[in-house]
Amino acid sequence: MACIFYDFFSLSWLLQGIPPVIMMRLRHKLLIQAFRLSDQVSLWVALFVSVALFGGRRGQAFLRDFATDYHPMTDFIGVGLVALIWWVIFALIIQYDANRFTSFGTAVADALRATTLCSFQVLMFAEVFDVNMITGRVVAGHWLLASALIILCRGVLRLLLTLLRKSGYNRRNVVFVGANPRSFKLAASIEVKLELGYHIQGFVLTEREKASEEVTDPRWPVVCGLADFRLYLETGVVDEVMVCLPVEEYIREIFQIFGLCRDQGLVVRVVPDLADLRVLERAEVEEFDGEQLVTFFRENLLGQLLAKRILDVSVSGVLLILLSPLLLAVALGVKLTSPGPVLFSQERVGMNKRKFQLFKFRSMVVNAEELKASLASKNEMSGPAFKIKNDPRVTKVGRILRKTSIDELPQLWNVLKGEMSLVGPRPPLPKEVEKYEWLDRRRLSIKPGITCLWQVGGRSNLSFKEWMELDKAYCDHWSFWLDLKILLKTIPVVLLGKGAS
Repeated sequence: MACIFYDFFSLSWLLQGIPPVIMMRLRHKLLIQAFRLSDQVSLWVALFVSVALFGGRRGQAFLRDFATDYHPMTDFIGVGLVALIWWVIFALIIQYDANRFTSFGTAVADALRATTLCSFQVLMFAEVFDVNMITGRVVAGHWLLASALIILCRGVLRLLLTLLRKSGYNRRNVVFVGANPRSFKLAASIEVKLELGYHIQGFVLTEREKASEEVTDPRWPVVCGLADFRLYLETGVVDEVMVCLPVEEYIREIFQIFGLCRDQGLVVRVVPDLADLRVLERAEVEEFDGEQLVTFFRENLLGQLLAKRILDVSVSGVLLILLSPLLLAVALGVKLTSPGPVLFSQERVGMNKRKFQLFKFRSMVVNAEELKASLASKNEMSGPAFKIKNDPRVTKVGRILRKTSIDELPQLWNVLKGEMSLVGPRPPLPKEVEKYEWLDRRRLSIKPGITCLWQVGGRSNLSFKEWMELDKAYCDHWSFWLDLKILLKTIPVVLLGKGAS
């Protein structure tokens, strides 16, 4: 059965005389197009079946008269529009490729996302055009049946391919460039997974690795040195090349490998170190004025950034209105209990070192900055930050404001203006930034905020180093959902006054 399946998709009876590499590509393209067609057929079958089962008498009458009744041109246009939208949705979400390393779980998750959007589109279409036979039950049935059919097709195909590869068919020869513990571990993992269908031919060693006998592994042969790699590709039977070299150290050699494999039409996979991966995963190719640009580290979560800004504007605007009586009462309390202005304005460093004026309710005496130098020996925070638990410069009202974090409320205006966000690293003073270590400046790559991981993780109870590590972790793992999580955690922290000083 597996052999018949393989012969059908390889079409060896039709492609006689075509070079093996080209035939392999044709086979993959045929398989991918069959996948696309199968997905679309599954969507339509699911729709017709769900209409028959859950559409009531109108749905059953529609199916009975579908082939015999006259249909106006608008019906064909509507069906064509639905088909086009479904095709686009699946083309955008489903990765139609022959990647053997794509897990079944990933394929199922993508299929569910695509069918969910398609079923939602059916519901919208029915509402806009008043299609009575398409009810909520029909849409739910369409989603369940379409998801089941599409996932079943993928499961059956994956099972058949696994049987094929375990039987010796559809195998691909792979050679590893670079011999190190990571490459040996990866080779061992690939070799035991027979369903992937890989045959490891051996390892290509760099000149440094050739000079050391400790880097070889008795399980696989050394096929050649890196200097002889071109000759090996000319004579050996190779389908894929797995490059396991440090990108920063071997960038020139890696590009040479890319060129050789491109000329031979071979698949190349790079297995970068963790440091290399952080660089490569953020690369994006763009075009400007006929030139190709490779952009690194540009933010890709544009939709989440937009959601973050909408949240900032809406929440800060609403809170400024709702809390206006409290803000007025606090302003009067500050003014009546301590000479000086109500608000404290201070220059802070924002995103990418842009400076702005941060606003707070004044919680210290007017000459607090002048007294700071005399209190330097009492600083309880390591690093450039300055914190004292029982700071003598804080006024009686100011101590209450700090304990409850009410002194931070005027920063909602900074958020509304776009200088700050609700969530982000706390904005530092210019003098503090001057004393930052190189990696500490990573926290300046994102818009500062009123609350952050440091605020909910201990505030003044944390050391400066722990503070910086939390901020860098936030920058590296930022998402809109992380912001929501931090905002929710901020509420009990503020109400209980944890870590405030």
